[in-house]
Amino acid sequence: MKILAIGGSGGMGRFAVDAVQHLDSVEQIVVADLNEVSARGFAAQLNSKVKAIGLDVNDGAALRKAMADTDLVMNTCGPFFLHAVHVLQAAIETGCHYLDICDDWEPTLEMLTLDQKAKDAGVSATVGLGASPGISNMLALIAMRELDSCSTVYTGWDFGGATPESESSQAGVNAAMLHGIEQMTGKVKIFRNSSYELTKPLAPITVRLPGLKPFRGHIFGHPEALTFPYNYPHLHESINLAHGGDIDSWLLKGILGLVNRGLVSRARAAALLTWFEGQRVLDVEEANADSLPAMYGVAIGAKDAEPASVGAAWIGEAADRGTETGLSMGAATGIPLACGAQFLLEGRIEQKGVFTPEAGHIDPLEFLTEVFSQYEASGKLATGALEDNVRISRSW
Repeated sequence: MKILAIGGSGGMGRFAVDAVQHLDSVEQIVVADLNEVSARGFAAQLNSKVKAIGLDVNDGAALRKAMADTDLVMNTCGPFFLHAVHVLQAAIETGCHYLDICDDWEPTLEMLTLDQKAKDAGVSATVGLGASPGISNMLALIAMRELDSCSTVYTGWDFGGATPESESSQAGVNAAMLHGIEQMTGKVKIFRNSSYELTKPLAPITVRLPGLKPFRGHIFGHPEALTFPYNYPHLHESINLAHGGDIDSWLLKGILGLVNRGLVSRARAAALLTWFEGQRVLDVEEANADSLPAMYGVAIGAKDAEPASVGAAWIGEAADRGTETGLSMGAATGIPLACGAQFLLEGRIEQKGVFTPEAGHIDPLEFLTEVFSQYEASGKLATGALEDNVRISRSW
């Protein structure tokens, strides 16, 4: 298989490329990046399968030329609200399978409308196969499957762990930070009272995850809130939340307020937050039984005709922010993408069309088992055993 890794030398993409280069069935990986110098420098550090080219994804002809003679496109080129849809369209037109880590809800909904075109082209596309979305979807799906019926799904993650990678091909405004500003200002879409609605981000919601004291999460614009009701129409509520870190700080609220008033651009706000993050010293936080999870999915519904809830939480070293063993955002996001490529190669993803991670075309336990195994193999975790990293808790 030949892989085109768009944005492959960026903060997320480099972890995915580093992982897939070791797969025996991968013949060639082309790292394509707007920053050609960085792409070539990164490719030179890897094995002989990897080469690099310069690519501007806004150049449609160049994009399709790069996809020629390619089997799979791994897209980590952000921000996704600017680039995701036309890259997927080009992949479908050229007959390339497709994976990305899209974490913006607007393009995710638009990409799902390309489902029939992908089916007709014989293309399998999974969007949002990173950490959140990605692992978060799998956790929530595991929780849902424990119930006889499910009405409410919450996905959530630790905002304090979402810091940009220090090593990246990017110049200028960090795409991950720009994504964060985009999804914490204006209004974002959620699913509540059996319908989609636009609401102000960062509104607090109490989360009751079995086994933990209730804690406060904040509405954060993300695809999970919308893709769960897309795949499971019986749901009445689906919301994505963030907790911890500086999510409730006066500094963040002040910067977001300036954006909402039109006094500061989103790009300027992203640059400010990136600078502040670079100056901040993280406190070491050791995980314990009462720690809030790095990521979780909560399903609320019924079991044996009684009200019930289930939580599936990512625990362990991922929650140890500030330690050398803690996973970076790039590794946490890029390695699941690489596992998606591996599943495609091994025939464990067979369905054609456009999917999100929880659609049912990927077994969530098999996938998370592989992801945590890869985290361990890459030296990011001391143990990759699923039971040491994922805790399932039940209300009964």
